[in-house]
Amino acid sequence: MKSLFSLLFGLLIASTPAVAQELAPDAMVRQVTEDVLTVVRQDKDIQNGNTKKAIALVETKVLPYFNFQRMTALAVGRDWNKATPEQKKRLSEEFKALLVRTYSNALTSYRNQTVVYKPSRMDGGDTSVVVKTEVVQPGSKPVNLDYTLEKQGDSWKVYDVIVGGVSLVTNYRDTFRQEVSNKGIDGLIAMLADRNRQLEAGKK
Repeated sequence: MKSLFSLLFGLLIASTPAVAQELAPDAMVRQVTEDVLTVVRQDKDIQNGNTKKAIALVETKVLPYFNFQRMTALAVGRDWNKATPEQKKRLSEEFKALLVRTYSNALTSYRNQTVVYKPSRMDGGDTSVVVKTEVVQPGSKPVNLDYTLEKQGDSWKVYDVIVGGVSLVTNYRDTFRQEVSNKGIDGLIAMLADRNRQLEAGKK
């Protein structure tokens, strides 16, 4: 499950802002995913496990329309309201870094998966939408993948990714809640920062 989260999260965040702002959410998900798959299919370094190159690709093209603050709030849960504005900022920064670093190996995990895009139901006035897709993996059962997006201004922002019924952000909630219970908000920030340092140093 973790590797699948890695693959699909990575596929979506490695894109350009202009694409998301100009397209409807379902069209954006389709175009971004196909564009990134095309790059990965052609890049032998990434296919051969060049993590540094994959990290560079992800970090330079992280979507500004990903709502990392909302993603962090969902992951932290009710304890989010205990945090000061500065703590919320630091939590969002560290959680964003964790996602980017953890899933930077997404592009090196590609093994000929294909994506089937399901019809989306959306009215013109909707400000929140779920884009449903299905990942077909050779030798394995297809896995349902949902992107949850919200409209902010003229663009759509992703705030959750659900793989096989499991939410990417709430998957962290129990761990975060336990850390806050034991060491407070600052303890959670410290835990995330330490994990990011480990990932940056190449530790698993």
